[in-house]
Amino acid sequence: MTPSDGDVVRRVLSGEVEAYRVLVERYRQEFGRYAVATVGDRDAAQDAMQEAFIRAFDALATCREPDRFGAWFFRILTNQCRNTVSRRRSSVALEDVNPPGTDRADAALEREELADALVAALERLTPEQREAFVMRHVDGRSYEEMSRLVGVGVDALKMRVHRARDAMRVMMEAMR
Repeated sequence: MTPSDGDVVRRVLSGEVEAYRVLVERYRQEFGRYAVATVGDRDAAQDAMQEAFIRAFDALATCREPDRFGAWFFRILTNQCRNTVSRRRSSVALEDVNPPGTDRADAALEREELADALVAALERLTPEQREAFVMRHVDGRSYEEMSRLVGVGVDALKMRVHRARDAMRVMMEAMR
């Protein structure tokens, strides 16, 4: 039988620090896709994930609802991803990014360019829009699950996703 998040948190807090590995394994893959889509770079996303797990471990005693560790950790990860994106933006001006050309005959190259354009468009969204868009369209989460994770109402999340889709559409059309 798999231990609950609360059981694992209590074990870690009682001195069985190796048990933290259960939480890392449980949430690394689930939230890893979110981190990659939010940050836009696999290596930077892995660094953000690692830093978020370290921060969560260091602050574990402040987790008020151990049975909701996943939602608590998600907030830490979201903040870490936002910080990572902010640092990356300050080191590379978005105006320096060239949109992909549409006159390429090589399909693989075109797909790669489209992926790069999507990442660039995602980076231009507000952090809240990017978070909602990724959770809905990359992770495939329901609005109810998103609401539990981020602590925002379903209607507000629907509006964020709608605005993100509209903004993405405009940016992608401008790149044509």
